[in-house]
Amino acid sequence: MTLTELRYIVTLAEEKHFGRAAERCYVSQPTLSVAVKKLEDELGITLFERSKSHITVTDTGRRVVDQAQRVLDQVGVIKDIAQAGKDQLSTPLRVGAIYTIGPYLFPHLLPELHRAAPGMPLYIEENYTSVLREKLRHSELDAIIVALPFNEPEVVTLPLYDEPFVVLMPQDHPLTQYDEVRSEQIPLKEMLMLGPGHCFRDQVLEACPEWMDKLGRDSRSDRPHTLITEGSSLETIRHMVASGLGVTVLPRSAVREDRYVSGLLTTRPFASPAPFRTVGLAWRVTFPRPKAIDMLALAAGQCRVLEKAG
Repeated sequence: MTLTELRYIVTLAEEKHFGRAAERCYVSQPTLSVAVKKLEDELGITLFERSKSHITVTDTGRRVVDQAQRVLDQVGVIKDIAQAGKDQLSTPLRVGAIYTIGPYLFPHLLPELHRAAPGMPLYIEENYTSVLREKLRHSELDAIIVALPFNEPEVVTLPLYDEPFVVLMPQDHPLTQYDEVRSEQIPLKEMLMLGPGHCFRDQVLEACPEWMDKLGRDSRSDRPHTLITEGSSLETIRHMVASGLGVTVLPRSAVREDRYVSGLLTTRPFASPAPFRTVGLAWRVTFPRPKAIDMLALAAGQCRVLEKAG
Protein backbone atom coordinates (compact mmCIF):
# COMPACT_ATOMS: atom_id res chain seq x y z
CA MET A 1 0.00 0.00 0.00
CA THR A 2 1.43 3.37 -1.04
CA LEU A 3 0.42 7.00 -0.70
CA THR A 4 0.05 7.11 -4.48
CA GLU A 5 -2.48 4.28 -4.38
CA LEU A 6 -4.40 6.02 -1.61
CA ARG A 7 -4.47 9.20 -3.69
CA TYR A 8 -5.78 7.20 -6.65
CA ILE A 9 -8.73 5.71 -4.76
CA VAL A 10 -9.68 9.05 -3.17
CA THR A 11 -9.69 10.71 -6.59
CA LEU A 12 -11.61 7.83 -8.19
CA ALA A 13 -14.22 7.98 -5.42
CA GLU A 14 -14.71 11.68 -6.14
CA GLU A 15 -14.83 11.41 -9.94
CA LYS A 16 -16.52 7.99 -10.25
CA HIS A 17 -14.84 7.72 -13.64
CA PHE A 18 -11.45 6.13 -14.38
CA GLY A 19 -10.63 8.51 -17.23
CA ARG A 20 -11.28 11.69 -15.28
CA ALA A 21 -9.56 10.33 -12.17
CA ALA A 22 -6.49 9.38 -14.21
CA GLU A 23 -6.41 12.86 -15.75
CA ARG A 24 -6.50 14.49 -12.32
CA CYS A 25 -3.69 12.22 -11.12
CA TYR A 26 -1.61 12.87 -14.27
CA VAL A 27 -1.34 9.18 -15.16
CA SER A 28 -2.80 6.98 -17.86
CA GLN A 29 -6.10 5.24 -17.26
CA PRO A 30 -4.54 1.73 -17.38
CA THR A 31 -1.94 2.80 -14.79
CA LEU A 32 -4.63 4.00 -12.40
CA SER A 33 -6.84 0.97 -13.02
CA VAL A 34 -4.00 -1.47 -12.34
CA ALA A 35 -3.00 0.36 -9.16
CA VAL A 36 -6.57 0.33 -7.81
CA LYS A 37 -6.95 -3.39 -8.58
CA LYS A 38 -3.58 -4.09 -6.92
CA LEU A 39 -4.73 -2.33 -3.74
CA GLU A 40 -8.03 -4.22 -3.75
CA ASP A 41 -6.13 -7.50 -4.08
CA GLU A 42 -3.80 -6.53 -1.24
CA LEU A 43 -6.73 -5.65 1.04
CA GLY A 44 -8.81 -8.60 -0.10
CA ILE A 45 -11.93 -6.48 -0.67
CA THR A 46 -13.75 -4.73 -3.49
CA LEU A 47 -13.53 -0.96 -3.17
CA PHE A 48 -15.48 -0.08 -6.31
CA GLU A 49 -18.33 -1.72 -8.17
CA ARG A 50 -17.62 -1.35 -11.89
CA SER A 51 -20.00 -1.41 -14.84
CA LYS A 52 -19.86 -0.07 -18.38
CA SER A 53 -21.87 3.00 -17.45
CA HIS A 54 -20.74 3.95 -13.96
CA ILE A 55 -18.55 3.26 -10.92
CA THR A 56 -19.93 3.00 -7.39
CA VAL A 57 -17.99 2.99 -4.13
CA THR A 58 -18.88 0.01 -1.95
CA ASP A 59 -19.84 0.48 1.70
CA THR A 60 -16.50 -0.88 2.89
CA GLY A 61 -14.78 1.05 0.13
CA ARG A 62 -16.25 4.31 1.44
CA ARG A 63 -14.75 3.67 4.89
CA VAL A 64 -11.36 2.91 3.32
CA VAL A 65 -11.52 6.02 1.13
CA ASP A 66 -12.41 8.22 4.11
CA GLN A 67 -9.47 6.85 6.06
CA ALA A 68 -7.21 7.31 3.04
CA GLN A 69 -8.23 10.97 2.89
CA ARG A 70 -7.29 11.41 6.55
CA VAL A 71 -3.89 9.80 5.90
CA LEU A 72 -3.26 12.14 2.96
CA ASP A 73 -4.29 15.13 5.09
CA GLN A 74 -1.75 14.15 7.73
CA VAL A 75 0.93 13.82 5.06
CA GLY A 76 0.12 17.39 4.08
CA VAL A 77 0.45 18.43 7.72
CA ILE A 78 3.90 16.82 7.88
CA LYS A 79 4.98 18.81 4.83
CA ASP A 80 3.57 22.00 6.32
CA ILE A 81 5.37 21.39 9.60
CA ALA A 82 8.66 20.90 7.81
CA GLN A 83 8.19 24.07 5.77
CA ALA A 84 6.93 26.07 8.72
CA GLY A 85 10.07 25.24 10.62
CA LYS A 86 11.97 27.37 8.12
CA ASP A 87 9.82 30.51 8.11
CA GLN A 88 6.13 30.69 9.00
CA LEU A 89 5.65 33.89 7.01
CA SER A 90 7.43 32.94 3.81
CA THR A 91 5.01 30.46 2.26
CA PRO A 92 1.55 31.16 0.80
CA LEU A 93 -1.41 31.43 3.15
CA ARG A 94 -4.63 30.08 1.67
CA VAL A 95 -7.62 32.01 3.01
CA GLY A 96 -11.29 31.59 2.17
CA ALA A 97 -14.25 33.81 2.99
CA ILE A 98 -17.99 33.57 2.46
CA TYR A 99 -19.49 35.53 -0.41
CA THR A 100 -21.01 38.20 1.86
CA ILE A 101 -17.65 38.97 3.50
CA GLY A 102 -14.92 38.42 0.91
CA PRO A 103 -15.70 41.22 -1.59
CA TYR A 104 -15.81 43.84 1.17
CA LEU A 105 -12.93 42.64 3.35
CA PHE A 106 -10.32 41.27 0.92
CA PRO A 107 -9.59 44.57 -0.91
CA HIS A 108 -8.58 46.09 2.44
CA LEU A 109 -7.11 42.94 3.98
CA LEU A 110 -4.58 42.21 1.23
CA PRO A 111 -2.62 45.49 1.48
CA GLU A 112 -2.73 45.39 5.30
CA LEU A 113 -1.40 41.83 5.36
CA HIS A 114 1.23 42.68 2.77
CA ARG A 115 2.49 45.52 4.96
CA ALA A 116 2.60 43.23 8.01
CA ALA A 117 4.12 40.21 6.23
CA PRO A 118 5.52 41.30 2.84
CA GLY A 119 7.14 37.92 2.21
CA MET A 120 3.95 35.88 2.63
CA PRO A 121 1.88 35.43 -0.56
CA LEU A 122 -1.87 35.22 -0.04
CA TYR A 123 -4.23 32.95 -1.96
CA ILE A 124 -7.89 33.92 -1.52
CA GLU A 125 -11.16 32.23 -2.34
CA GLU A 126 -14.83 33.13 -1.92
CA ASN A 127 -17.43 30.41 -1.49
CA TYR A 128 -20.35 29.10 0.53
CA THR A 129 -19.76 28.18 4.18
CA SER A 130 -20.37 24.50 3.43
CA VAL A 131 -17.70 24.46 0.70
CA LEU A 132 -15.20 26.40 2.80
CA ARG A 133 -15.82 23.95 5.65
CA GLU A 134 -14.87 20.99 3.45
CA LYS A 135 -11.81 22.73 2.05
CA LEU A 136 -10.61 23.64 5.52
CA ARG A 137 -11.19 20.08 6.71
CA HIS A 138 -9.20 18.65 3.76
CA SER A 139 -6.35 21.16 4.13
CA GLU A 140 -7.16 22.86 0.83
CA LEU A 141 -7.49 26.12 2.76
CA ASP A 142 -5.47 27.18 5.81
CA ALA A 143 -8.03 29.53 7.35
CA ILE A 144 -11.51 30.76 6.57
CA ILE A 145 -13.43 33.90 7.49
CA VAL A 146 -17.06 33.09 8.25
CA ALA A 147 -19.99 34.12 10.41
CA LEU A 148 -19.89 32.64 13.90
CA PRO A 149 -20.80 30.32 15.48
CA PHE A 150 -18.84 27.84 13.36
CA ASN A 151 -18.56 24.37 14.83
CA GLU A 152 -16.22 21.81 13.35
CA PRO A 153 -14.14 19.08 15.06
CA GLU A 154 -10.47 20.00 15.54
CA VAL A 155 -11.07 23.56 14.35
CA VAL A 156 -10.64 26.65 16.52
CA THR A 157 -12.28 30.02 15.96
CA LEU A 158 -11.46 33.60 16.85
CA PRO A 159 -14.08 36.39 16.78
CA LEU A 160 -12.81 39.30 14.68
CA TYR A 161 -15.63 41.86 14.87
CA ASP A 162 -19.37 42.33 15.16
CA GLU A 163 -21.14 43.77 12.14
CA PRO A 164 -24.64 45.28 12.34
CA PHE A 165 -27.30 44.81 9.68
CA VAL A 166 -28.82 47.85 8.02
CA VAL A 167 -31.79 48.45 5.72
CA LEU A 168 -30.95 49.70 2.22
CA MET A 169 -33.74 51.46 0.33
CA PRO A 170 -34.38 53.99 -2.43
CA GLN A 171 -34.10 57.60 -1.30
CA ASP A 172 -37.84 58.18 -1.81
CA HIS A 173 -39.04 55.08 0.04
CA PRO A 174 -41.68 55.66 2.77
CA LEU A 175 -39.42 54.08 5.41
CA THR A 176 -37.01 57.00 5.08
CA GLN A 177 -39.30 59.02 7.33
CA TYR A 178 -38.05 56.94 10.28
CA ASP A 179 -34.66 57.32 11.94
CA GLU A 180 -34.71 53.62 12.81
CA VAL A 181 -36.61 50.73 11.25
CA ARG A 182 -38.22 47.71 12.87
CA SER A 183 -38.23 44.52 10.84
CA GLU A 184 -42.02 44.26 10.96
CA GLN A 185 -42.24 47.62 9.15
CA ILE A 186 -40.60 46.20 6.02
CA PRO A 187 -43.23 44.82 3.60
CA LEU A 188 -42.30 41.25 2.66
CA LYS A 189 -43.47 41.82 -0.91
CA GLU A 190 -40.72 44.43 -1.26
CA MET A 191 -37.94 42.36 0.29
CA LEU A 192 -34.94 41.47 -1.87
CA MET A 193 -32.92 38.60 -0.43
CA LEU A 194 -30.19 36.15 -1.28
CA GLY A 195 -31.35 32.76 -2.51
CA PRO A 196 -31.21 29.53 -0.49
CA GLY A 197 -27.70 28.31 0.31
CA HIS A 198 -26.37 31.68 1.45
CA CYS A 199 -25.79 31.79 5.20
CA PHE A 200 -26.50 35.53 5.31
CA ARG A 201 -30.04 34.82 4.12
CA ASP A 202 -30.48 32.47 7.09
CA GLN A 203 -28.99 35.04 9.47
CA VAL A 204 -31.44 37.70 8.29
CA LEU A 205 -34.43 35.40 8.68
CA GLU A 206 -33.25 34.24 12.10
CA ALA A 207 -32.86 37.87 13.19
CA CYS A 208 -36.38 38.68 11.95
CA PRO A 209 -38.55 35.78 13.22
CA GLU A 210 -41.80 37.49 12.27
CA TRP A 211 -40.79 37.09 8.62
CA MET A 212 -40.35 33.38 9.21
CA ASP A 213 -43.87 33.21 10.62
CA LYS A 214 -45.28 34.97 7.58
CA LEU A 215 -43.34 32.81 5.18
CA GLY A 216 -44.61 29.70 6.92
CA ARG A 217 -41.50 27.72 6.14
CA ASP A 218 -37.94 27.02 7.21
CA SER A 219 -35.32 29.33 5.71
CA ARG A 220 -33.56 26.40 4.03
CA SER A 221 -36.57 24.92 2.27
CA ASP A 222 -37.93 25.68 -1.19
CA ARG A 223 -39.26 28.99 -2.45
CA PRO A 224 -41.66 30.74 -0.02
CA HIS A 225 -45.39 31.14 -0.61
CA THR A 226 -45.08 34.88 -0.04
CA LEU A 227 -43.16 36.38 -2.93
CA ILE A 228 -39.65 37.49 -2.07
CA THR A 229 -37.34 38.39 -4.92
CA GLU A 230 -34.08 36.44 -4.57
CA GLY A 231 -30.67 37.43 -5.92
CA SER A 232 -27.45 35.52 -6.44
CA SER A 233 -25.21 38.07 -4.71
CA LEU A 234 -25.38 41.16 -2.51
CA GLU A 235 -24.13 43.20 -5.47
CA THR A 236 -27.05 42.04 -7.61
CA ILE A 237 -29.50 42.86 -4.84
CA ARG A 238 -28.00 46.30 -4.31
CA HIS A 239 -28.40 47.10 -8.01
CA MET A 240 -32.01 45.93 -7.79
CA VAL A 241 -32.64 48.32 -4.89
CA ALA A 242 -31.01 51.12 -6.90
CA SER A 243 -33.46 50.32 -9.70
CA GLY A 244 -36.38 50.86 -7.33
CA LEU A 245 -37.41 47.20 -7.15
CA GLY A 246 -37.60 46.99 -3.36
CA VAL A 247 -35.58 47.15 -0.16
CA THR A 248 -33.03 44.81 1.38
CA VAL A 249 -31.04 44.06 4.51
CA LEU A 250 -27.25 44.16 4.18
CA PRO A 251 -24.26 43.81 6.47
CA ARG A 252 -22.86 47.29 7.13
CA SER A 253 -19.66 46.61 5.15
CA ALA A 254 -21.67 45.91 1.99
CA VAL A 255 -23.35 49.33 1.96
CA ARG A 256 -21.79 51.51 -0.71
CA GLU A 257 -24.16 54.37 -1.40
CA ASP A 258 -21.33 56.39 -2.97
CA ARG A 259 -21.33 54.08 -6.00
CA TYR A 260 -24.60 55.56 -7.21
CA VAL A 261 -25.87 58.99 -8.19
CA SER A 262 -26.29 61.18 -5.14
CA GLY A 263 -29.77 60.90 -3.64
CA LEU A 264 -30.52 57.51 -5.20
CA LEU A 265 -30.08 55.26 -2.14
CA THR A 266 -30.12 55.63 1.61
CA THR A 267 -29.84 53.39 4.68
CA ARG A 268 -31.51 53.15 8.04
CA PRO A 269 -30.31 51.28 11.12
CA PHE A 270 -32.55 48.78 12.85
CA ALA A 271 -34.25 49.76 16.07
CA SER A 272 -32.71 48.25 19.19
CA PRO A 273 -31.97 45.42 19.61
CA ALA A 274 -30.42 45.65 16.14
CA PRO A 275 -29.52 42.38 14.42
CA PHE A 276 -25.85 41.75 13.74
CA ARG A 277 -23.42 38.99 12.87
CA THR A 278 -20.09 38.09 14.40
CA VAL A 279 -17.38 37.63 11.81
CA GLY A 280 -14.67 35.22 12.86
CA LEU A 281 -11.57 33.38 11.76
CA ALA A 282 -11.44 29.56 11.76
CA TRP A 283 -8.42 27.29 11.31
CA ARG A 284 -7.37 23.72 12.08
CA VAL A 285 -5.82 23.07 15.48
CA THR A 286 -3.04 21.19 13.67
CA PHE A 287 -2.12 24.13 11.42
CA PRO A 288 1.60 24.59 12.09
CA ARG A 289 1.93 28.33 11.34
CA PRO A 290 0.43 30.25 14.27
CA LYS A 291 2.35 33.40 13.33
CA ALA A 292 0.57 33.49 9.97
CA ILE A 293 -2.82 33.21 11.72
CA ASP A 294 -1.82 36.00 14.10
CA MET A 295 -0.87 38.25 11.18
CA LEU A 296 -4.13 37.50 9.42
CA ALA A 297 -6.20 38.29 12.51
CA LEU A 298 -4.29 41.53 13.15
CA ALA A 299 -4.70 42.65 9.53
CA ALA A 300 -8.44 41.93 9.60
CA GLY A 301 -8.78 43.91 12.82
CA GLN A 302 -6.84 46.82 11.35
CA CYS A 303 -9.19 46.84 8.36
CA ARG A 304 -12.13 47.37 10.69
CA VAL A 305 -10.34 50.20 12.48
CA LEU A 306 -9.66 51.96 9.17
CA GLU A 307 -13.24 51.41 8.01
CA LYS A 308 -14.69 52.98 11.17
CA ALA A 309 -12.25 55.88 10.91
CA GLY A 310 -13.34 56.45 7.33
